Amino acid sequence: RYFIDWKNDVDSYFTIDATEGTIATNELLDRESTAQYNFSIIASKVSNPLLTSKVNVIINVLDVNEFPPEISVPYETSVCENAKPGQVIQTVTAADKDLSPAGQRFSFRLSAEASNKPNFTVHDYRNNTAGIETRRNGYSRRQQELYFLPVVIEDSSYPVQSSTNTMTIRVCRCDSDGTILSCNVEAIFLPVGLSTGALIAILLCIVILLVIVVLYVALRRQKKKDTLMTSKEDIRDNVIHYDDEGGGEEDTQAFDIGALRNPKVIEDNKIRRDIKPDSLHFPRQRPPVEDNTDIRDFINQRLQENDVDPAAPPYDSLATYAYEGNGSVAESLSSIDSLTTEADQDYDYLSDWGPRFKILADMFGEEESYNPDKVT
Repeated sequence: RYFIDWKNDVDSYFTIDATEGTIATNELLDRESTAQYNFSIIASKVSNPLLTSKVNVIINVLDVNEFPPEISVPYETSVCENAKPGQVIQTVTAADKDLSPAGQRFSFRLSAEASNKPNFTVHDYRNNTAGIETRRNGYSRRQQELYFLPVVIEDSSYPVQSSTNTMTIRVCRCDSDGTILSCNVEAIFLPVGLSTGALIAILLCIVILLVIVVLYVALRRQKKKDTLMTSKEDIRDNVIHYDDEGGGEEDTQAFDIGALRNPKVIEDNKIRRDIKPDSLHFPRQRPPVEDNTDIRDFINQRLQENDVDPAAPPYDSLATYAYEGNGSVAESLSSIDSLTTEADQDYDYLSDWGPRFKILADMFGEEESYNPDKVT
């Protein structure tokens, strides 16, 4: 019988037939993760299992060309604005994840869509390297800052694998010797020969001018406000706000409002307390207030007396009295004089008030005329 000497998890990738001794794979193998396996096989006699022997087995995983080659870093390069045609700006190499056999070669070429553009070209040196060369006499950052060059790389294994790698070429400003001076984005908008210090000086001048303009506008507005303001002695342009609340009923001590609220009360003659009279005048005898005297006649009577009174103050006075008056169509709404029973009241006048009071007329009218089912 044949057995695998299990020592680690690597042995689980293979299995062996106990009778025939045939070794087979138990799982999918990947050469990129593990290229070689090493384990032991034990053989024992069926009649006597104590008689055994051991042998080491080494299995090498062969490579299959399944990964395409790729450009080794860097994927980005630069070109000077004053570059000449045929100048090499970058040398590229390739890398393959597969185990390359001896003598494997990589080939480099431009993609079909980029071969028609006369900007750059790829020169294959036939030694697994290639050079990126210019095809124009000078480049302008103002017209185009970045160029994208698709490069196709193929290997020589079977089956042939290829990939397209896009390189980024940035246009930079260089000196006469080809040394790069600036590749910044803001350098595109600078004229030729303008340094960074000059740009900073220009920006500072612009900021100073803006500050001067803002200060000038602020001063002009301040002068306009000063011309509109007049002297403080002119009271017409001074608005003074007072938050003092009035004294309320204390300000009306000069008037006896109780007499107007209840004309039936005989008021006592009092000396005015809001002014100091020059001389003492004896009050005139006023006729007593008759019963059922209208409040308007009472006010007119008091008005005539004050018009001829020399002790009246020489200014206008306004008094507002909470008096409703009489003559209301609905009469008094108070329940004091209401009838004792609802049957003694007469609601026939509700039917004369129009259709809006029809429901009330039906409810408070004759009992036989009211039907609750008709009320909506």
